Amino acid sequence: MPTLLLLMIVAAVAFAAWSASRAAAERAVQVGRGACNAAGVQLLDQTVHASGLRVRRRRDGWLGLERSFRFEYSHDGADRHVGRLVLQGDRLVAFIGPSRDAGPRDLDGPGGPALT
Repeated sequence: MPTLLLLMIVAAVAFAAWSASRAAAERAVQVGRGACNAAGVQLLDQTVHASGLRVRRRRDGWLGLERSFRFEYSHDGADRHVGRLVLQGDRLVAFIGPSRDAGPRDLDGPGGPALT
């Protein structure tokens, strides 16, 4: 009987961890999609990939999990760039990726040197 109870507790903890991980991944997809839409670029594969998990101190002083995700985006459909975002719970704490003013530059046009 105690073995069954212990097995049920372990299963409940595993389910809670899996559920929290899925919720964080869904939040990361929302953030990545929103950033790509705001910058006018395409979110490739319409998904993010978990790339890290670590314990960090939250703003309230308690320990919490910090999850890192990476995603790929494209300016014109022919190129691929990697972006990264970090979440603590539902809160975005770091973002590296497309911005509104970033984009491919024409090296022969304004804003870039002409090579002679």
